Amino acid sequence: MNSVALIDYGAGNLRSVWNALNAAGAERVEVTADPSAVLAADRIVLPGVGAFAAAMRALTSIPGMIDALNETVQRAARPFLGVCVGMQLMAESGEEHGETRGLGWCRGTVRAIHPAPDLKVPHMGWNDVRPTQPHPLIAAGEAYFLHSFAYEGEDLLAETDHGGPRAAAIGRDNMIGVQFHPEKSQRYGLALLARFLEWTP
Repeated sequence: MNSVALIDYGAGNLRSVWNALNAAGAERVEVTADPSAVLAADRIVLPGVGAFAAAMRALTSIPGMIDALNETVQRAARPFLGVCVGMQLMAESGEEHGETRGLGWCRGTVRAIHPAPDLKVPHMGWNDVRPTQPHPLIAAGEAYFLHSFAYEGEDLLAETDHGGPRAAAIGRDNMIGVQFHPEKSQRYGLALLARFLEWTP
């Protein structure tokens, strides 16, 4: 059975993501804060809402969770999906509420989107997703965004536009992160989750 570990660290809208994964065809989704369940899973999903620093503190506060993620994603190379702040935590660091070290899987930093006269922050609502390079999970389309900070760095897979180009998806090898919310992106989001469930990087 193809199992998905949906990580519960108090920083994600777990019910919505769980529902979306099941609607996309997941066979078994386990909401878990248990590192041993992460080690046993076939696929990992890290959701997230709120601030980078608080989310990283919450993830780090679970004994053994960072080690389990590094083992499963980095060494065992199982498919991983980060959503919103879960994507941002893939970065080396984030600048929200002071500089905080991230998981360090992608070489980049999460920085504030600065308001401008014609630019609302947070970036909220539907916007284009434009692939910057071919990837089996990322298609051109529209998705739902809600964020005030954006990733800047390497491993960019797709952009959106909000006062200039912003990272919409990042990743490499068996890892992918999306700044938008697939669980709120209707048909586009469910199609992406379905592709993730079938993905064999």
